[in-house]
Amino acid sequence: MTRMRSVRSAALPAISPAIFSGLLATALLAFGAGAAAAEVHLDRWPSERANDPAALQHGARLFVTNCLNCHSARLMRWNKLEEIGLDATQIKSQLIYGNQRIGDMMTIAMVPRDATQWFGKAPPDLSTIIRANSTVEHNGADYVYTLLRSFYRDRSTSTGWNNAVFHNIAMPNVFWQMQGPRIATVVRVERNEHAGESPAKRKPGQTAMPWVRVRSVYDAQGDVQSTETGLSTGRETKSARFQPLDPARAEATDNNIADIVAFLNWMSEPKKTERIHVGFWAMGYLVVFFLIARWLNNVFWRDVK
Repeated sequence: MTRMRSVRSAALPAISPAIFSGLLATALLAFGAGAAAAEVHLDRWPSERANDPAALQHGARLFVTNCLNCHSARLMRWNKLEEIGLDATQIKSQLIYGNQRIGDMMTIAMVPRDATQWFGKAPPDLSTIIRANSTVEHNGADYVYTLLRSFYRDRSTSTGWNNAVFHNIAMPNVFWQMQGPRIATVVRVERNEHAGESPAKRKPGQTAMPWVRVRSVYDAQGDVQSTETGLSTGRETKSARFQPLDPARAEATDNNIADIVAFLNWMSEPKKTERIHVGFWAMGYLVVFFLIARWLNNVFWRDVK
């Protein structure tokens, strides 16, 4: 059995960039939960950008402009950015706003107590956000990359936005102006909470099947049309597909998000590339040492035997 329903409500609320950044904090706090991430396929972050100086520098500039207003990176010093190819003059003129010195930590002026009052939770520090959200099931960079690209208009939420990776996330799409409008199709297969109810209690059109497939199409204004189909068997799944009305703008936004994730990934572990390089040399040394030790052992015991 299928049924169609349409939801319309008041115009989407206007949200200032400052509120955008603040609500982004609440979403990043939710990164650690990871429960919703298992429901959708995570897009692969282009990991080749991890060692691309141009991508890291671009990501640093985007991070400072869009994130550092509410989020700190207090484990990172400004002069550490010289390791990605920025010199002291560039850091001072292009990245540092205010009276901070190049040797200072990347902190913000906002007091956590005030942030909690304004946004409900204090914005998390982003110094190690990628490592903090890397699990056995998924890579933290893939998770952040997919989440930041999975927003869609939804009039039913307080912010006017929702997210396919983290349902009912408490943040809007901070990249909506550069991304442009798009249509989202979200498909969920879930248990039917009305399956055990008597026909008299069920609303007209509600199926008695134990599982239900919900296909929701959100237009660029956030209005939704949903189709519910009863299923006799199933398992909980979720998928999303996006149709940008301006593909060029959407592609440029994806590129910017990839660079931001590249910088967050580097900031989480700046010495990762060096550590891996040293690890290969260490393993090579151990292999050579083992071969020499084995040869000496054979030579030593040859006459004894």
